[in-house]
Amino acid sequence: MFESSSSKWAALAAITLVAGASPVHAFCGFYVAGADAELVNDATMVVLMRDGVRTVLSMQNHYQGPPENFAMVVPVPVVLSEDDVKVLEEEIFARVDHLAAPRLVEYWELDPCFVEPDYDSMDMAAPSSAAEVGVMGSGAGRGVTIEAQFVVGEYDIVILSANDSSGLDTWLRENGYSIPAGAEPVLRPYVEAGMKFFVAKVDVSKVRFVDGQAALSPLRFHYDSDTFSLPVRLGLLNSDGAQDLVVHILAPNQRYEMANYENVTVPTNLDVANEVRNRFGEFYAALFDATLERHPRAIVTEYAWQATSCDPCPGPVLSEADLTTLGADVLPQGDAANPYAAQQRLMSFVLTRLHTRYDRDALNEDLVFRAAAPITGGREFESTNVHGASPADVNNFQGRYAIRHEWEGPIECESPVRGRWGGPPSGAPPVGARPATDLAFAPRGGIQLASVVPAGIEALGVAAAPEAAAPTNEAPTPPVEAPAAATSEEDGCGSCAVGSGRDDRALIGLLFIACVAARRRRR
Repeated sequence: MFESSSSKWAALAAITLVAGASPVHAFCGFYVAGADAELVNDATMVVLMRDGVRTVLSMQNHYQGPPENFAMVVPVPVVLSEDDVKVLEEEIFARVDHLAAPRLVEYWELDPCFVEPDYDSMDMAAPSSAAEVGVMGSGAGRGVTIEAQFVVGEYDIVILSANDSSGLDTWLRENGYSIPAGAEPVLRPYVEAGMKFFVAKVDVSKVRFVDGQAALSPLRFHYDSDTFSLPVRLGLLNSDGAQDLVVHILAPNQRYEMANYENVTVPTNLDVANEVRNRFGEFYAALFDATLERHPRAIVTEYAWQATSCDPCPGPVLSEADLTTLGADVLPQGDAANPYAAQQRLMSFVLTRLHTRYDRDALNEDLVFRAAAPITGGREFESTNVHGASPADVNNFQGRYAIRHEWEGPIECESPVRGRWGGPPSGAPPVGARPATDLAFAPRGGIQLASVVPAGIEALGVAAAPEAAAPTNEAPTPPVEAPAAATSEEDGCGSCAVGSGRDDRALIGLLFIACVAARRRRR
């Protein structure tokens, strides 16, 4: 995901070097701490937008530790100016995460004697959419140059260039930053590629603390570059275990997948037992781990859908204002004189969610992305390949899991029809789709998939329970999708128009990536 003018190295990684022992490690980079302070990184989310050669990076970070200044070091392809950098509000990151997260829904079986109305003769209304700087030491003699420095929000920002990685490593240490052993070899490829280094030093006197934890303002900056990949090895410098990597990509009419790792889609459209209701995160973690056990070096596609639509919706869709906040305001504007065309372009963004869990052995190469053809799956009306993904004209794929409540009332007609599903009974409160978030922190080892997925999971070798046959007296009619929330759209992707597949090297389009650092899981 990160870009560079070099043909082989992506430019942009949030680098997090945690000084001292830390139970949590950010996957995509390192922090450097002042003196010998110990920092704990709870979560790092990066949102990257891209169109043509323009990239916009938005990054949200949290840390725990003593109230001392620390710095975030990010390799970038060019020298950034003050106009290229701004701070954001953090709510936008939660909306991105919720929209693409795996979701749990509940359906109730319709009265088997219910007679379907003639919907073709009825007017169906479409549902609404929810939708002053201290100068750092000179780098003379170390091959390090201070190219620029300025203040944005609580961040004192310095842009560095370096002739060699050893000089950069030494310069950071001489300027009071305690960085872990092994940083120099990992920095070396980025220095050799001619990249600059964005150092955003935080002045803690300007930071708001909530319950003892700093609430840092998200940073956003943009640049122009050519290639498209994501460095992941930097985040393993301090890691003694596995980390979760979640990547969100947004581009007009286009989903993305990996070019240098195996691609799999998460098993979806699975009916699950009632107990999953209160253990959904734990269930999904078990399903995800089982998928990676089958495909150890794979990247799992969990979502590919129009960003301004969802069905069912676990949260609000992304609005034009959200996209502008994340960087659409500095992307190529196309026909600026045609507001309708600009709006339609924003409406065409496809959101892709990619997820893996990795360590030093699983991911030993940086990630390289490529454009991919549309897929569908996880839709209630799908009649083929319902437990995975299949080719499509538009992207309608999601990780979706259902609890079903069979009809328990009397059946008093001659020809009952079983297996038709909808929302809760009349008078009962609505039940919306629930997202599985914070999956890196979900409990592990307490759920056996075979006990909560009666029909089994063929793709994972999980056998069906003997009593898993669905209740039916006749071949079921196409099921009815439950209206999960006011944000759902009747046809899922509506006006989403997806173009044809392109060459893997083609990276034209609007792109954003959200990456979440994870706490080491105990198995």
